[in-house]
Amino acid sequence: MQRYDLLIINRSFWPIYPIIGESLLRLAENLAFKKKIGVVMQDHANIKKKLKLFNRGQGVNFFSIWAKSNSSSSIFKRIIDSLLFMIWVLACLIWTRPKKIYIATDPPVIVPFIVAIYSKLFKANFFYHLQDIHPESANVSIKINYFLFKLLKKIDVFTIRQANLIFTLNQDMKLEIIKRSKIKKKILILENPSIFLDNKLLKIKKLKGFSFTGNLGRQQRIPLLLEAIEIYINKGGKLEFNFAGGGVYSDLIHKLSKSYSSIKYHGIVSAEKAGLIVNNFEWALLPIEDKTTKYSFPSKSSTYACSGSKILAICGDNTSVSKWVKINQLGFVVPPVVSELVDTFFKIEKEKLNEQFINIRREDLKKKLNMDLFVEKLKNLIFPELKNV
Repeated sequence: MQRYDLLIINRSFWPIYPIIGESLLRLAENLAFKKKIGVVMQDHANIKKKLKLFNRGQGVNFFSIWAKSNSSSSIFKRIIDSLLFMIWVLACLIWTRPKKIYIATDPPVIVPFIVAIYSKLFKANFFYHLQDIHPESANVSIKINYFLFKLLKKIDVFTIRQANLIFTLNQDMKLEIIKRSKIKKKILILENPSIFLDNKLLKIKKLKGFSFTGNLGRQQRIPLLLEAIEIYINKGGKLEFNFAGGGVYSDLIHKLSKSYSSIKYHGIVSAEKAGLIVNNFEWALLPIEDKTTKYSFPSKSSTYACSGSKILAICGDNTSVSKWVKINQLGFVVPPVVSELVDTFFKIEKEKLNEQFINIRREDLKKKLNMDLFVEKLKNLIFPELKNV
């Protein structure tokens, strides 16, 4: 059997993973006219049926295994699911014998390590996209045994050193990778793209209120955010809060939405629907644990920026998220303190914040975070010979 030119490995994929999943699907479709392309993934939504329904994935070979867990599942169930996916990846590598491999940190550490071993043995090139730096990122919310943490970190450093190119999201993450791996030359910053919305759908007059789209997980300060929202509403606050996405706190938000008419929970939605929810409201909520920002960056931030909504970041003042919001004049940063957050909600409601410095149009940023540009950059880095083709 002919060797595959590229195998794309990412456990979460289109249509469930709206930003990177859509980007990787576009990359695969773009290359399939010139190269033999395979995608290894977990199937949450009957991928073959969805591809046929939307006429996507022409010429791409999909190797999918049914997902047994999601972001709201127990840690034990997610570990078992990751082990099954690891075995599946190994089988797909043996079957397809790819010349080049793209892999992100989903799942982290062990599957990329298997790719590194394969690449070393079979002289394949591989491209490692660190959307998160693990095990440090996981250790922020779930404390890992000290010796296991050290072992996982050594494994990931080995993987980084074997990769032909490393992609990461910002300068802070790049410096962290350099610090742990002592490698400088082959680390490139590749910011996450934004969800594309047709200009006809973009809302000039936005509704007063807040949106939150994405993972409702352990690193998003959801308990603190919800506590502040409840206090704000109980004190007479009138602004609306719209949530979309899954995660460990999705059931809690769904429950609150039944108790408070100004809290709306839209469930897990498509990329386009998530983009529209953000676009509909004046403000987008961006809560994040401070320690997490050293090892990851919220993927929804690009969509927030390109929507024209003002961003309310809830984090410390010296984090990469805080710097990004301020440098790009995207909104305000509020420390993760319930009382200050409640006060900010009331100031926004009563229009007492100085918003003159916020850049709503952001045309340069929109061009920079365009999804097609992201796909083109990735294609040219993996296959330089196809540049301008």
